[in-house]
Amino acid sequence: MDKQPVRLNKFLAERLGISRREADGLISDRKITINGTIAKLGDRVKLLDDIDNSDKVCYNGKVVPRQANYTYIAFHKPVGYVCSRHAQGSTPTLYQLLPKEYFKLKTVGRLDKDSSGIILLTNDGDFAFLMTHPKFRKNKVYEVQLDKILEPLHQQMISDYGVMLDDGPSQFKVMRSSSALSKSKASNRELYTVILSEGRNRQIRRTFAALGYKVTGLHRIQFGKYELGSLKPGKYVIIKP
Repeated sequence: MDKQPVRLNKFLAERLGISRREADGLISDRKITINGTIAKLGDRVKLLDDIDNSDKVCYNGKVVPRQANYTYIAFHKPVGYVCSRHAQGSTPTLYQLLPKEYFKLKTVGRLDKDSSGIILLTNDGDFAFLMTHPKFRKNKVYEVQLDKILEPLHQQMISDYGVMLDDGPSQFKVMRSSSALSKSKASNRELYTVILSEGRNRQIRRTFAALGYKVTGLHRIQFGKYELGSLKPGKYVIIKP
């Protein structure tokens, strides 16, 4: 149990399965009380081993559990699905492939509509932060298919020096591969393994595009210590942090 007071919006987000912004909305709407007093934005909650001296938080008069019930799953996202909670036009969301009990989980990072592979979902904000913040440098491994053979000079440039993009330099390790995407029509010479520790929007696609290549297939096979393995598209497994 936490020894230091925690921010109320963080406490609510983890216990109610909502975002911190949504939690702030509940606080602003005066739906949250702490020890019988209407809560305010920025309030903190004491969660001590001594329950009697801990704060009691209520939402619409009902007590919010002191301990969060965390869930962690690894999901194989197929191509053609977005990671948002709501469908984007005619494009479905990956949540349509999950049981309703997991609808409140949030994706840890994202994969774009045209990408596939492992994605983690959880209601544990601290775990998500640990897995995604750049300072923790969690490696993500991808199998990437290009529209043509990668020139050795460009491979060295990406791996050793990086490529300048609009949002800064992009550098990651690129190696020849013939595994996950080898069943495609492309030659194995056009298949590469990318190891990336950042997580910027469409970074791999933009990096190759800056050098004149088009990514025609992008499949994530590992996120930190979690591997996709033989997990089938659209399926998930419970994991432990």
